[in-house]
Amino acid sequence: MIGVVDVGANTVRLQVSSGSECLLREKAMLRLGEAIERWGRIPDEKLEETADVVARFATEARRHGVQRFEVLVTSPGRQAANGAELVGRLAAAAGAPARVLDATEEGRLGFLGATATTRGPGRQLVAVVDVGGGSAQIVIGTRRNGPAWARSLDIGSMRLTSRMGFADPPGADALAEARGEVMRLLEGVLPPLPRAAIAVGGSARAIKSIVGADLGAEELECVLDVLARLPAAKVVARYDVEPDRIPTLPAGAVILAAIRERLAVPLRVGRGGVREGAMLELVSRREAA
Repeated sequence: MIGVVDVGANTVRLQVSSGSECLLREKAMLRLGEAIERWGRIPDEKLEETADVVARFATEARRHGVQRFEVLVTSPGRQAANGAELVGRLAAAAGAPARVLDATEEGRLGFLGATATTRGPGRQLVAVVDVGGGSAQIVIGTRRNGPAWARSLDIGSMRLTSRMGFADPPGADALAEARGEVMRLLEGVLPPLPRAAIAVGGSARAIKSIVGADLGAEELECVLDVLARLPAAKVVARYDVEPDRIPTLPAGAVILAAIRERLAVPLRVGRGGVREGAMLELVSRREAA
């Protein structure tokens, strides 16, 4: 029995699994990335809140019989001036190892988790796109040999939302301005062109509720049109999008659309990601011990 807590810019998530079976999922929306974008650090009250959530998740994991447990911190640990303090508090709260994933490691684990939970040819070049709250990872490789090319963008749905200050609804002009910001960050990013692409993360899952799992140019333009003109409450009611996700969804859609254009293939919303990849590695280490 293994457990992973993933501390991201939007959410803190717990997953407990036995073999390939997921036994427990929990999440808390803490929006650490918003604080980092505003102040460059995580305020004391947010540190305390995050530690309390991780302590509760650790207790729940052990109640389910978890023997191996790990806390992974993604963009908040890299971007906050007090990221080291965050990691120290979380390790103490969990009574378990806590570590910051650098952008390369985050992308690699996301690729491993996404490709392990979807089917496809082993030698075909595939991209995994993970748009989180604080950063976006693009990793390209094969299922058989793993990642061969990776880039991280220092922008995510939460950070772009905070930076742009969207209204509700944001309107087409604001989304076009946000797209310009993302395209600036994509300058010089020239990936090898994959045959297929998998999109993971909360933004991709929420967009799936609006247009389905296949995100080509037309589908993403449809999503951007919906999000530009409909107030958040109507999007939630009409498409059953999680209310906690909707404030950052326009930014997430902008980032996904810009990356899809750069990759020149449609995105397919996948199931796995960083947590699944980390769990596969925990199992491998246990078996090798």
